Amino acid sequence: MTEAALQAYLHIADWPTGDAVAEMIANQSQAADAVAKVSASLACAADEAAARLGRQGRLIYAGAGTSGRIGVQDGVELGPTYGWPKERMVFLMAGGQIALMQAVEGAEDDHAKGMEEVQSLHLTPSDVVIGLAASGSTPYTIGVIEAARAAGALTIGLANKLPAPLCQAAEIGILIETGAEVIAGSTRMKAGTAQKIALNVLSTAIMIRLGFVYEGRMVAMQISNRKLLARANAMIVELTGCQEEQAAVALEQAGRNIRMAILLVKGWTLDQAKADLDQWAGNLAAVLQANPS
Repeated sequence: MTEAALQAYLHIADWPTGDAVAEMIANQSQAADAVAKVSASLACAADEAAARLGRQGRLIYAGAGTSGRIGVQDGVELGPTYGWPKERMVFLMAGGQIALMQAVEGAEDDHAKGMEEVQSLHLTPSDVVIGLAASGSTPYTIGVIEAARAAGALTIGLANKLPAPLCQAAEIGILIETGAEVIAGSTRMKAGTAQKIALNVLSTAIMIRLGFVYEGRMVAMQISNRKLLARANAMIVELTGCQEEQAAVALEQAGRNIRMAILLVKGWTLDQAKADLDQWAGNLAAVLQANPS
């Protein structure tokens, strides 16, 4: 259905621009509804991924074209937002890095290349591979998923139409049926929007399960500018009830590690805060539950 030309939109080029824009927005809104229908599958995938990743597993996104770029966009934000280590993040894009900026002819059709790139990563059962393809049949992405699953990694496949060999190849296949687009075949629209929503939800749920969120706040975020420094200080004040000056001092003593600073304010020594966070893999809630005041 993603390739179908809908009768209602055959003459959209002749419509007033305002009408065309309004219809495209209305059509895009269906993406969220489609993702809502697979919420249970996304939750299952998040739980399985968090259980696999543990302290060492890598999170790997794979795709071609729009789907690949959406995967990169989701993954690169996990570092600054949740402190996810760069060395535990991998992107497999059909056509390589150049394909992020321009189309690489034929790259998505190379099934063997997808398998080859996975084999070079020496995957383990702790790794999690997320493959995305609106069509559900992109050879490169299927090659990635097949090789990753054979290596014992957890594989998650997201597609937008049937038949979806990608979903069949993955251990967890999630079909987000978005139907035909306003512009026939332009899966950068509704299908792409659905993939973005699904990845936002999936990766955030994984980070929550790994303990990088505390009381609805990004306590593992990386502080890279003045805005984020101010946000971090405010977060410490809100979560501990301390004064702003105390929060600022603790944050600097902790090397701008928010979770460690919170523990310092609560009475931990620096060495004990480091040890406890290491023991509980950075999960602030677990540390506090294990050491009730």
